[in-house]
Amino acid sequence: MTKPEILVTRAVFPDVVERLSQYFEVEANPDDQLYSKDELIAKLQGKAGVFTTPSSSITAEVIAACPSLRAICNMAVGFNNIDVAAATQAGILVTNTPDVLNETTADFAWALLLAAARRVTESEHWLRAGKWQKWRYDTLLGADIHGTTLGIIGMGRIGQAIARRSMGFDMNVIYHNRSRVPEQLEARANNARYVSKEELLRTADHVMLALPYSPEAHHTIGAAELAQMKPSATLVNIARGGIVDDAALIVALRAGRLAAAGLDVFENEPAFDPGFLTLSNVVLTPHIASASEPTRRAMANCAADNLIAALGGISPPNLLNPEAMTKTKGTARD
Repeated sequence: MTKPEILVTRAVFPDVVERLSQYFEVEANPDDQLYSKDELIAKLQGKAGVFTTPSSSITAEVIAACPSLRAICNMAVGFNNIDVAAATQAGILVTNTPDVLNETTADFAWALLLAAARRVTESEHWLRAGKWQKWRYDTLLGADIHGTTLGIIGMGRIGQAIARRSMGFDMNVIYHNRSRVPEQLEARANNARYVSKEELLRTADHVMLALPYSPEAHHTIGAAELAQMKPSATLVNIARGGIVDDAALIVALRAGRLAAAGLDVFENEPAFDPGFLTLSNVVLTPHIASASEPTRRAMANCAADNLIAALGGISPPNLLNPEAMTKTKGTARD
């Protein structure tokens, strides 16, 4: 029996590619080439499935040009790189990889918060530059974490994991979400208290962003929101680029209207705003919040599980558009 053909759009663990090869004819990308839209369309001709990452944009135009495609499996929690509505209309199953990265991402959120608030990277650069000549009472004074108020925007699984870690810092936790989470989850999340976005911004000493990207979430934090925050506050974004207006954030950091920021994601990444490089009060990392080896392997295998199920006629574990199942016939799309 002929195996279905799939495309793996980016380099991934070789053992995961080998595993996929047991089920599919795999066109892999070990050189990790970034495909243009036209290259992606060309490579998807005749492919039944695609194992993709957020760097590959599966637009309505790409979907329309690839009639054989039956499954799009993203190696990420976020899926704003995929036009899910267009995929659903075409009977293409779309999946993501939730849950497997919650704890690792929450760990990294705290790494960014501590580094930004306590000026860790700034102080290391200062030391390496040979500027440490003596102890002074006011050298690189930062902000406390313990006993302060943490504000979390986006209280899904990652937001809740972030909040649980705040117990060790004896923090007061407030959060804003599209809707209030059940009381039992609030209790587990260090007795987090639901507040309006405006109250959170005015009150929090440290603000963490953990919400998914959507058109409605675009520039959740812009100039107006930054103006509401305490000048002593820290902002951390481990969510998605576009949730923060990066240009407005640079202005606020440069003017001292915000003390510090820790950013793992950016608008237009990896071509982020070079203005960040002129600032000492921002910690910058290249979208690595989930980048522990066990977690990235779990993500890759989760995406593989989804693809194997989707093209095997089984509802995938992390199906985002179950309504597309009714549009799919056997092993071929109408």
